[in-house]
Amino acid sequence: MTSAQTTSLQTWSLMGQAGLPPSVVFAETEMDLWPYRRRTVALLRRYARASVEVGRLPSLLGREFFRSQVTAYTMRNFEDVVIFVADMERAIERLTVVDKKLLAMNVLEEYSIDEVARLLGCTPRNVRRLLQDALDQLSRILLVAGLMEELN
Repeated sequence: MTSAQTTSLQTWSLMGQAGLPPSVVFAETEMDLWPYRRRTVALLRRYARASVEVGRLPSLLGREFFRSQVTAYTMRNFEDVVIFVADMERAIERLTVVDKKLLAMNVLEEYSIDEVARLLGCTPRNVRRLLQDALDQLSRILLVAGLMEELN
């Protein structure tokens, strides 16, 4: 390779990496989602309750059931609840199997981080990190789908 070809190759390589300044790339790909984690957990719990009300177990738990009566609570707008459950299920389907399992165990089944770690055979620190990543991913999906409003 000649000196001119090497310089040309290096220039091309650097230009390909130059695109956007690091701060813009960071803001675009790594939006701070930690403020949304509590809201995402609240939506997951609301989804679990609503799923039971429409006669299903949450898809995170993997089974469907039909009931004659689970609670005495009567919904004023059943269609809205059904739409909410369907929208949440579509959002949850976009998660990985591991993310679904972590959210089901910790948020819906209310296992502690230590219990989840023991059951999955990994460290609590790893479970905590993976759970935060799963919540962030679901938050991102919910924001894009319009199921959760962006914080100002």
